Parts: sequence; structure tokens; C-alpha cells
Amino acid sequence: MELKIERIYTKPADLEGYRLLVDRLWPRGISKVNAHLDDWVKEIGPSTELRKWFNHDPEKYPEFVTKYRVELDANPITPDFIKQVATQLKTTNVILLFGAKDEQHNQAVVLRDYLKASGKLLND
Repeated sequence: MELKIERIYTKPADLEGYRLLVDRLWPRGISKVNAHLDDWVKEIGPSTELRKWFNHDPEKYPEFVTKYRVELDANPITPDFIKQVATQLKTTNVILLFGAKDEQHNQAVVLRDYLKASGKLLND
């Protein structure tokens, strides 16, 4: 099974996978029905302060990655989130959904890489 990322505003590429919204804020203009979500884990998203500081500025992205990883390390829900993703990956793809326009510089990219680096996705 695969860990994927997908912009919530695009037509869903994989409705069969386990779809997790990882934004702290609900995406504008998306109805809960049309989102086709299995879960919304807003607490795993970057803090409001970090999100506002980053403001989707690609020049700040390297520092954003570092700061967001520090937040993930300190976030009390991170271990449970990793377990949730690992459990789903045993039977289906997991799709991390995000609302940002920039598909290369956003928290879902950081989170996907963080999860893969955890080494716990396929070992649980």
C-alpha cells in the first residue's frame, strides 16, 4: 500500500484509499460531503503561528520544514497519528489531503516525509 498526498481541490484520484485531511483549517468552498474524507486530523497540522509565519512562501520552505518537524516531534498526538496511518496502510492506500495551492511546498509534503522517515509505518 502507498502513502500519498493530494490537493483537496482536485478531483479525487483515489476514493478507495483512506483519506485524511491534515490542514488545521477547513478548506474554503469544500463541502464535507464532497471532501470524501475518512478523518480530519486538524491537530497534526502546523500551529497557527507557524502557518501564518510561513504564509506559503517557497523561500521560507526549508525553515518551515525544520520548524514543522520540531512541532511534530513535540505534538502529543503524533504517535497515535503514526499508528493510525500504519494501521490503514496494512489494507489500503492512505491519502494525506491539503488545501494549499503549492503542491510541492506545504505541510502534507513534510508530513508524508516525516511519516516515511519514522520507520514505523510498515513495522507495526
